[in-house]
Amino acid sequence: MTIQIHNTLTRSKQPLVPLEPGHVRMYVCGMTVYDYCHLGHARMMAVFDVVQRWLKARGLRVTYVRNITDVDDKIIRRAHEAGVGVRELTDRFIAAMHEDTEALGIERPDLEPRATEHIAPMLRMISSLVERGLAYQDAAGDVDYAVRSFPGYGRLSGKSLDELHAGERVEVDAAKRDPLDFVLWKRAKPEEPEEVRWDSPWGPGRPGWHIECSAMSCEMLGEQFDIHGGGADLQFPHHENEIAQTEGVTGKPWVSMWMHNGFVRVDEQKMSKSLGNFLTIREVLKSVDPETLRFFIIRAHYRSPLNYSDDALRDARLSLERLYLALQDYPQVAGSVDWEHPLAQRFGAAMDDDFNTPEAFAVLFELAGALNRSASPELAALLKGLGGVVGLLQSTPQQFLQGATPQSEKQWIEQQVQLRAQAKQARDYASADRIRAELLQRGIQLEDKPGGVTLWRRA
Repeated sequence: MTIQIHNTLTRSKQPLVPLEPGHVRMYVCGMTVYDYCHLGHARMMAVFDVVQRWLKARGLRVTYVRNITDVDDKIIRRAHEAGVGVRELTDRFIAAMHEDTEALGIERPDLEPRATEHIAPMLRMISSLVERGLAYQDAAGDVDYAVRSFPGYGRLSGKSLDELHAGERVEVDAAKRDPLDFVLWKRAKPEEPEEVRWDSPWGPGRPGWHIECSAMSCEMLGEQFDIHGGGADLQFPHHENEIAQTEGVTGKPWVSMWMHNGFVRVDEQKMSKSLGNFLTIREVLKSVDPETLRFFIIRAHYRSPLNYSDDALRDARLSLERLYLALQDYPQVAGSVDWEHPLAQRFGAAMDDDFNTPEAFAVLFELAGALNRSASPELAALLKGLGGVVGLLQSTPQQFLQGATPQSEKQWIEQQVQLRAQAKQARDYASADRIRAELLQRGIQLEDKPGGVTLWRRA
């Protein structure tokens, strides 16, 4: 068993070889908590939830860290607008984040450090950078990282310094020596509240965003670890800056594997407030059940774009119903995985290949089809067990399916099934076939089995 992961840094798949045998240390950039989590956040958290679940399923010990940024310009502004303290605001949205992730079956990370609780290691790292000549205090009193002093800058994004200077997102500030330089420590402004200012060798202030993750990851996982993840939008400048800061201090290669999940689009458009298609998790969950949303997110390969639409959600619901309908005769079955079973091996091979959930989920549907044909409790246990590996199929079929179809349609379907049974008993096969065809037109597949019939919606 070898897990292959696409490393953004090398732009190729590489085998995962933990620095400490048998123990994977993973850091993922988490939320800046000034608002409710949106679909992009849901994808990032669900993707790395699947990653850590799969690593554990393969027998690895995992230390998973996902940070919380709880001091930031947007947070300070939002707290002022709401007339509340920064801590009160961030506590509120951290609680909301936990509610949203729990609804989606996303397990909490092993460690969830808050930036405001790790100021000391940030100051130590900044001091080291200043001493090494990699950072300086600018004319405005901020401390900036001197990007051109770090030879490897740009290798994660694959751009030269000149390309970055010409067109990328850089912090333009006349006080800096170079527009590419980024802030490590922000000098306090008179209007900012006391709760977001800390003493430092450069005067009272607060950390910049990038230094937070460098300091917290090293504090939690050490100066070198295995996987660093986040959304594709963080590749530059955030992750590029993290590398420069951390390796500038340690002089060592920092992270073995860089993983980035793809963007979320809404009806093939970029999700943004200006377009009116900005969707929070809790808004979506008003009309979609949580497991369907989780299924929709994780069945796409994590590096591919994900397009959210009503049609895509309906298809996800119908597909998930097919899996639950295959289990409906086994409501009490306990999931278990025999990794020697050929279908389990194919599932494992797909997940080992850069967490290829589309291929792995194809195995689940093949398994559901085999279960419908064979009525095997062993296959039912395997289906539920493999689903559980990725955080699915843990409700009973009745719990999931009871909200799948309006009651009026359920009654009509039950009536048609009874009429068909009566027609077959009377040897009126033409009527029985007509009823089956009518059900199929409504997307209801009917299969005769010993002892009754099985119904499932066609995806």
